Amino acid sequence: MCPHGNLEGLMAGYQRGDPDSAAALIEYVSPMLHRYFMVQVVSRRYADDLLQETWLRIHEGRHTYRPGAPLLPWLYAIARHVRVDQYRKVRRVETREQQVEAMPEASAESFAGPGQGPDLQAILATLPESQREVVVMLKVSGMSLEEVARATSSSVGSVKQKAHRAYDKLRELLQGFSKPSAGRAT
Repeated sequence: MCPHGNLEGLMAGYQRGDPDSAAALIEYVSPMLHRYFMVQVVSRRYADDLLQETWLRIHEGRHTYRPGAPLLPWLYAIARHVRVDQYRKVRRVETREQQVEAMPEASAESFAGPGQGPDLQAILATLPESQREVVVMLKVSGMSLEEVARATSSSVGSVKQKAHRAYDKLRELLQGFSKPSAGRAT
């Protein structure tokens, strides 16, 4: 887990105003949050902006964290709200601008160059936003079903359903990349 001690302990130190705890928390959690944003958005710069906004909101709301409660769901809930707020803001702007026709869907072959495996980010981008979010929290960030449910304000059953649908879609997309083994018995 966290090389600097437990995350909840770091957050408690941050709440008390300990700069070392704050720095260690930011150092450990920022890469996870950044990965979460990178699979949700198109550009690294936009993901960087979302991460910065998330830390501003965490700082402003740090007093609302209840010591002893799991920290990751609390952090991811804030990150999710930041992403949703930004999405809504962008959508408001886009509705005022001329709409472009829908882009054709990419085939599985377009996700990788010749001789390469699939690009995870490109494949995850094909999932609906809610499914992509669940997969990233479960598989990339290593959160439990209960933590993801708490972070997304959903039930555990809803998280399981989104994950199951996402896994089915990913399996379907990835079948184009699997190669049958020559020496394998059936």
